[in-house]
Amino acid sequence: MTDLEEIKRRRTFAIISHPDAGKTTLTEKLLLYGGAIHLAGSVKARKTARYAVSDWMEIEKQRGISVTSSVLQFDYQGCRINILDTPGHADFSEDTYRTLMAVDSAVMVIDVAKGVEAQTKKLFKVCSDRGIPIFTFVNKIDHFGKNPFDLMADIEDVLGIRSCPMNWPIGVNGDYTGIYDRETEMCHLFIKDNAHGVKKLEMISGKMDDEKITSHLSPEIIQSLKDDLELLDEAGDPFDEEKVAKGELTPMFFGSAMTNFGVQPFLEKYLQLAPPPEPRKTLEGTVAPEDPNFSAFVFKIQANMDPKHHDRVAFMRICSGVFEKGASVLHRQSGKMIRLSQPQQFLATERQTVEKAYPGDIIGVFDTGELGVGDTVCEKKHPVTFIDFPVFPPELFARLSPVSSMKRKQFLNGVTQLAQEGAIQVYKQPYIMESFIIGAVGQLQFEVMKYRLENEYNVSVNLEPLGFTAARWTEGDVPPEELVGIDNAMVVYDRRERPVYLLPNAWQAGWLAQRNPKVKFLESPPLGVAELEGN
Repeated sequence: MTDLEEIKRRRTFAIISHPDAGKTTLTEKLLLYGGAIHLAGSVKARKTARYAVSDWMEIEKQRGISVTSSVLQFDYQGCRINILDTPGHADFSEDTYRTLMAVDSAVMVIDVAKGVEAQTKKLFKVCSDRGIPIFTFVNKIDHFGKNPFDLMADIEDVLGIRSCPMNWPIGVNGDYTGIYDRETEMCHLFIKDNAHGVKKLEMISGKMDDEKITSHLSPEIIQSLKDDLELLDEAGDPFDEEKVAKGELTPMFFGSAMTNFGVQPFLEKYLQLAPPPEPRKTLEGTVAPEDPNFSAFVFKIQANMDPKHHDRVAFMRICSGVFEKGASVLHRQSGKMIRLSQPQQFLATERQTVEKAYPGDIIGVFDTGELGVGDTVCEKKHPVTFIDFPVFPPELFARLSPVSSMKRKQFLNGVTQLAQEGAIQVYKQPYIMESFIIGAVGQLQFEVMKYRLENEYNVSVNLEPLGFTAARWTEGDVPPEELVGIDNAMVVYDRRERPVYLLPNAWQAGWLAQRNPKVKFLESPPLGVAELEGN
C-alpha cells in the first residue's frame, strides 16, 4: 500500500457529549464491532468488575466518569480508526478542547430524552469555530424520549445547524425495534437478547415490503414509518457532502450504545462519510498530509499511565510525512533535536510499539519533560510551527501543600508531573517553598489532583480554597512594583516566571486595569512568536 493510500484510509475523530449521554459506552461499542475487544464491559457493570476500556484511570472506574481523554486505535473494513474519547464533565473542558485540535471530525452524542444540553453546546461551538465536521448519534432510543422531528428542531434551534437523518427509528417511541437506512432503503430489525450489550446484536435486514420484515412489524408501524419518510423527503435537508465539510449540516443517526442497537450501521456509514486527514494551519502557511516532510504536534501529556514507573507519555498527532521508530526531530519550541523514543499506539492502557505511523495517526512517545502541550516537532530542514492552541484561564484557586514535610520530594515530583499534563495551572510565591498556588477551571480538577497525588505518588496533601476567581497577566515585562492598586491581589509567578495577579473577581480586575491605564492586562498567558520559535 502506498503512503497516500495509507493516509486516505485514516479516520481520526473525537466523541463529544454532555455528561451521561453515553459517549464512553458508544466508544466501547465501536471497539466491540470493530473487533478490538470481544466483550464490552459497561461503566455501570460493577458486578462483573468490568469497566469501560477507555476509562483506564482508577478514579474513573470508581466514579464511572471520564476525567481524561483516551486514545483508542483499531482497524475496520480497510480503515485505520483513531478514536479520542473525551471527558464530558465541564471541569475537564480544557482537556477536551485540546483533544479536538487533533481530530478531523467529531461524533456528537445526544440523549434522546434530553436533546442538546449545556456542555454539548460548548463543545459544538469549539468544533464549529475550527470547522470540524460533526456527525450526530442520538443515543438511548431504547428509552422513551423526544420525537425524532423535535430533536432535529432542537439541534437547529440550539446549535444553529441543520441535520440530515441518515437512518430513522422504526417502531413506537420508547420501544423502537429497528432502523431504516434511507440511502439503501433497507430495514434493520434488531433481535433483542439478554446479553445487555456485552455481545454483538443480531439483525434481520430486508426491504420494507419483504415478508421477513412485515412479519415483525404491524401495518400501523409500517404506515407510520412511510409517513415519516415522506415528510423527511419533502421538508428535510438532503445529504450534502460540501455542507457537512463546512459544518453547516450534520448527518444524524439513531441507536442505543448500551444495547448495541444501531451501532454497527452507524460505524459503517460513518467511515464512508467521515473525512480522511485534513491540511493543518501553521505560522508559516499550511501543511498538507501528503507533504513528505514529517511534522506533528503534542496535544496531550499524560503522567502515570503505568503508576509503578511514574512514566510520562506525550501524545502527538502526525500531520505530514511518515513517522519511523527512532526518528530524530526538531523540537520547535526549544530549538533542540530530540529522539522520539519508544513510540506506542494505544487501546487505553494496552500498548503496541509503532514501527511506522502516518498522517492522522496518534502516537505516544516517552518523554523526560522536554515536550509540552501545544509543542511542534518536525524536520530540521523544513521547520513549521502549528498554531491556534487554546489556553484557558483558571477560575478557581487553592493553596496546595503536603501534610508531612518528610514527603516534600514526592510532593514536588507529583505536582510538577501533573501540572505538565495541562489540567491545572501551578504558580509559585516568592520565598515560599513548602506550598504552591494552583488554579483550575472546575472544582473536580482539584479533587482529581488530590486523589492522584495520594494514590499515584503516595503523598497526602492539604487543599485550602482561596477567594480569587480572576487571574491577570500583563503584556510585556512590567514589574509588580510599578503597578498601582495591587493591594487586593495576590502576586504569584507562572512556569515561565511571569507575574500573575490573582484577584477576588472580574470587577476588581477591571479596577486594577483602570488604575494602570498604560498597562495592558490579559486574561490568559501571552504567547508570542519568539516563544514559539524557542528564542
